[in-house]
Amino acid sequence: MPDGSHRGGATGWALAVFAAACWAASGVTARWVFSSGVDPAALAGVRSLIAFAVLLVYLATARRDLLRVSARDLLPLAAYGVLGLAAVHYAYYRTISLAGVATAILLEYLSPVLVLAYSVVVLRQRPTWALPAGVAASVAGCALVVGATGGPRLSGEALAWGLASAVLFAAYAVVGGHAGARWHPLTALLYGFAAAAVFWLVAIGPRRVLAPLVEPRTAAAAVFVAVFGAVLAFGAFLGALRRLDATRVMVASTIEPVLAAGAAWALLGEALTMRQVLGGALVLAAVVVVARAGGPAPPPGA
Repeated sequence: MPDGSHRGGATGWALAVFAAACWAASGVTARWVFSSGVDPAALAGVRSLIAFAVLLVYLATARRDLLRVSARDLLPLAAYGVLGLAAVHYAYYRTISLAGVATAILLEYLSPVLVLAYSVVVLRQRPTWALPAGVAASVAGCALVVGATGGPRLSGEALAWGLASAVLFAAYAVVGGHAGARWHPLTALLYGFAAAAVFWLVAIGPRRVLAPLVEPRTAAAAVFVAVFGAVLAFGAFLGALRRLDATRVMVASTIEPVLAAGAAWALLGEALTMRQVLGGALVLAAVVVVARAGGPAPPPGA
C-alpha cells in the first residue's frame, strides 16, 4: 500500500527521480555497448547475471534475513523475473539497437498513459484533473526533449518493439507495486534477476551471455549498466512504488530524458535546442503538478 504521508511521498518522489537518473546513465552506456557489436539479448542476459551476483553478495554479507522466502513464493518471483525484468530489458534494448536511445525512450514513456488507463478502467479510480493533465504534459514534454534529436529512421520493427516496451514497462509498474508490498524490494530483485539470468542462459546460451565480458571496456560498461541500470534503478523504482501509486511513479520517471539531455550538455558539450529546453520545463512542471495533486477518489460504491 503506497504511503500517503508527506514524508513517505517525498521519499517516493526522490526514489523515482533517482531511478530515472540511473536509467538515463545506463541507457547512454548501453548505446555505446551496442555500437561495439554486443547484441541486445546478450546485454540483457549479462546485466541480469551481474545484478544477481551483486545482490547475492550484498544480502549474504549484510542482510541475510532478506534471502529467506517460502517455497510458494518461488513461482511468482520467477514469473516476475522472466515476464517483468527480462522482457522489459530486452524490449527496451532491442528498440535502442534499432532506432536509438531517443526513440526508445519516447516510445517506452507512453507507459504512463497505459498505467493511468489501467487505474481508471480496471481499478475504477477517479483521479483529479491534475493527474491526467500531468500525465499528458509529461509525455508531451518527453516527446519534445527526445524528438529534437537525430536518430535512425523508425522502422515497423522498431515501432513494434518500442510499443511492446511501453506495455511491458506499464505492466511492470503495476505488478511491481504488488511485488513491493509482498516482498522487500531487494528480495524481489534478487530472485527476479536470478530467474531472468537463468532464462537468458537457457535461451541464448552461456557463451553468448558472457560474451560482453571478454573485452575489458565492454565488461566495465556491462557492470555499470547492471549496477546502475538494474540494481540501483529497479531497487529505487520498487521503493518508490511502496510509497506512491504507479501513475505518479511513471510520471516521475519521464524525467529520464531530461536528465540525459542535461548530462550530455554539461559533460559532453552537446547543444540543447529551445525545443528540448521547453520539453524539459514541461516535464518538470508535470512532476510538480502531479506531486501536489491529491490522491484518486475511490470507485463509486466503495
